[in-house]
Amino acid sequence: MGTALPTSAAAAREHVDALLRTQFLSSPEEVRDDIVWADALLVTSELVTNACRHGGGLTGFSAEIQGDELLLSVADGSAELPVARSHAPGQYTVGGYGWPLIKRLTKSLSVVPTPAGKRIQAVVSLV
Repeated sequence: MGTALPTSAAAAREHVDALLRTQFLSSPEEVRDDIVWADALLVTSELVTNACRHGGGLTGFSAEIQGDELLLSVADGSAELPVARSHAPGQYTVGGYGWPLIKRLTKSLSVVPTPAGKRIQAVVSLV
């Protein structure tokens, strides 16, 4: 899927951060919205963490900039679709917030079955 597989969510974030710095900013002095930048890194981290924790391991990863969007593709070894756990109003539990967060922070999101599991494709707006 393009680049070498990150060994952790932190490594994936570092890759995306470097990509944003080199291919999205027009100059080293340019400043972009920190919240948007953080959202892109958070989506990256959540997708890779979910692949490792729930998907049987990361089997593919790519990130690229197209215009004002970050395109992420994260593959794992499980055919099971991501599920958002439901929480009763006022019930706060540990875990189960990643997928709803990813859905909220992405412009588009799709899950594509593959022969070896699935690939999640996410588009994060950078503006």
